[in-house]
Amino acid sequence: MTFLEAAALAGAVPALGPDWLDAERLIASFGPYALLGVVVVVFIETGLLFPFLPGDSLLFTAGMFVAHDEITVPLWVLCAALFVSAFAGDQTAYLIGRKAGARLFRRPDSRFFKQQYIDQTYAYFDRYGGRTIIIARFVPFVRTYAPVAAGIGRMRYRHFVSYNVIGAFLWGVGVTVLGYLLGNVTFIKDNIELIAVGIVGVSVIPIVVEVLRQRSKARDQRYDEPAERDRVAAEDVEGAATEDVEG
Repeated sequence: MTFLEAAALAGAVPALGPDWLDAERLIASFGPYALLGVVVVVFIETGLLFPFLPGDSLLFTAGMFVAHDEITVPLWVLCAALFVSAFAGDQTAYLIGRKAGARLFRRPDSRFFKQQYIDQTYAYFDRYGGRTIIIARFVPFVRTYAPVAAGIGRMRYRHFVSYNVIGAFLWGVGVTVLGYLLGNVTFIKDNIELIAVGIVGVSVIPIVVEVLRQRSKARDQRYDEPAERDRVAAEDVEGAATEDVEG
């Protein structure tokens, strides 16, 4: 199938939303510049605070198009370009948060900016710490605002870069390769966003268990503190009484 055929097929299917929300339509619209178009879209979503783009499905579809020779570049070239784009996007968003985030996030809600997105991102940071930079890659909206929140929170740049490298590779390369290998499986193709979120859910189970364990431990310590104070006080009184008798 050529790009012209893909575009014609996309045009024959009734749109369920804007064309830029449908990965196949979007890639087909780029024609021979598909590689550049996909790279730019990934950078915009991750780096320029525009979360309303088909991130996961775009990567998956790009990998599938390479497998079908509809994007005529080697898979490794596509993966390398997407890794660089995803990495550069988060770096840009981090710098935005570091330099202008506080002023930006005091703005009232608009069509493309909602305070709830930032609140949700901070909730991820509270739960998973710096690993949010990796986990957020697979969660729509959160992946757009997580690096900004890291910049606002003054996360150490060295730590951020480390998390960013891992996240950009797992997301930018991993989802693309998945599309290359499994693009013909209809269920996976139609549910890539849900599958990505499901993978994240499974991967963070150990983290959730550890958080719950630490909270339980802290709660037990709080319950034990009054009893411990009473025990120490009783020992002090008993010691003082013994000293009086001996005196």
